[in-house]
Amino acid sequence: MTTSNTTATMLGAAVAAASTASAATTEHLNAPGIPVGIALDAPIQRSGQTITHVQVRKPNAGALRGLSLVEVLQMNVTALQTLLPRVTEPPLLKQEVAAMDPADLVSLGTEVVGFLVPKAQREAFQPE
Repeated sequence: MTTSNTTATMLGAAVAAASTASAATTEHLNAPGIPVGIALDAPIQRSGQTITHVQVRKPNAGALRGLSLVEVLQMNVTALQTLLPRVTEPPLLKQEVAAMDPADLVSLGTEVVGFLVPKAQREAFQPE
């Protein structure tokens, strides 16, 4: 398989996963102007507070520094452990990401990957 075919396959899978995650995220928004974010299956406990929802911002070039985009697109755990603390609200700690429930890691990683797919390719893969 050539590099362009591999990249196209990865982008296609990322678009499909991002579409699913985007639809799930939209269902969690209850009131206009009050973003809820992604609900965590296993809430994170942090010094007397419980984090049940996490918002993911679109990463800029600075947030992606030192990371391989291919590893981010493949949702490499090490790459996500570095990136998520840079793009989440409330900011997650690297140790919290390392201890996170795998289903929550996949949900947050899928949201990040969705931001990296070009608009034209997202539209080409939109379910009808």
